[in-house]
Amino acid sequence: MAIHFHTIDTNHVLRHKNALKRWITDCIHAENLKPGDLNIILCSDNHLLEINREFLDHDYYTDIITFNHNTQNLISGDIFISIDRVFENASTFEDTPQNETYRVIIHGVMHLCGYNDKTKKEASSMRKKENDCLNRINKFLK
Repeated sequence: MAIHFHTIDTNHVLRHKNALKRWITDCIHAENLKPGDLNIILCSDNHLLEINREFLDHDYYTDIITFNHNTQNLISGDIFISIDRVFENASTFEDTPQNETYRVIIHGVMHLCGYNDKTKKEASSMRKKENDCLNRINKFLK
């Protein structure tokens, strides 16, 4: 089982990959689950828009699309992240692109762990989990 990082049609370089793998693993273990095969794919708005159209029949930009391939307690899936949206959201929310990237990554992981964000209550629970994980990231980045 492994966590892999990929890029498609973007030159963005994700730093601290080994630390991020340990952090993601820690967040999954905190949910009493085990990491399986995870692919985190950074791409452009246009690439993610095509995925959104093809697989979800949505015709709009988004920052993340998560495909769940879980089996039993193994958290596995493909997490596609628009790096263009991440940079725009970072500006909107007055945060760094790096921090916003981490938030979006763990947002996708939490989806794979069973959290949803369709209702206000679900979104609030998801945000709490994201924040819990983000509060632990620095111990892995040292």
